[in-house]
Amino acid sequence: MSATLSPELQGWVGRSRVVEEDVGLAAVRRIAGMLDLDPAGFRNGDPLPPHWFTLFFADAARQSEIGPDGHPQPGVVLPPIPLPRRMGAGRRVVIHECLRVGDTASKTAEVAAILPKQARTGFITVLTMRHTIRRGTDLIAVDEFDAIYREAVKPGETSGTGAPLPAPAGAAWRVEKHLSPTLVFRYSAITWNAHRIHYDADYARQEEGYPATVQNGGLTMQLLLDAAIAHTAGRLAGFTARLTRPIYVGDTVALCGTAPQDGKVTAWVEDRDGHLCAQLDCSFT
Repeated sequence: MSATLSPELQGWVGRSRVVEEDVGLAAVRRIAGMLDLDPAGFRNGDPLPPHWFTLFFADAARQSEIGPDGHPQPGVVLPPIPLPRRMGAGRRVVIHECLRVGDTASKTAEVAAILPKQARTGFITVLTMRHTIRRGTDLIAVDEFDAIYREAVKPGETSGTGAPLPAPAGAAWRVEKHLSPTLVFRYSAITWNAHRIHYDADYARQEEGYPATVQNGGLTMQLLLDAAIAHTAGRLAGFTARLTRPIYVGDTVALCGTAPQDGKVTAWVEDRDGHLCAQLDCSFT
């Protein structure tokens, strides 16, 4: 493998496509139920929580375009990066306005960067997508999302996570959350995510080297943001996120965070062994 970007992949940088979405009441009520909120509490015209735009605008690839891992095949909606394993790593989000129930909105998905590199765990490529959410001419949010592509695991090898980091001490609040199979399934259904590591234990173990089915990173961020908002006054204006360690379906984790200081809050996910699994730095106004 070379750490130089091929001309084919270089040609993808700057490409964009538009995904349109009707933010329908039925979908909003399904999301509310999945998050253990009252579905009947939402009506047409109601503003949604500011970070809920991440639950819409899924790519609707045809079934014949789905690859063996459950993702759309390389080159269908994302660049044909020649590495088989893809996982979310982090994101940087600025939120300007909230979506409302009944909105017609759009996401412009742009390939912002493709960076091949030699990492400690092997050859990787980092793909950065920039998602711009609009309702007509109104800017709702700009979301830059990083995904890491890795080499296939060798026979008998496990997916390496590196040395674990300890979770921060001195949380101002702490909420335990059980990541049940039904919760992960419902989130995957809502976001139209068919990545097999989230529901196919044999595939996760045999093909990608994990010990069990893997928690969805988007759901981890969703739950942590929900907890941070519940414990902080003001409106969420943006956040950065970093996923540091896999969590597995069926785990119980702690969602923790600091008290707000100058509109800033740090929140994190801690596993049962006290390891840091994800961290958010949030801004509130």
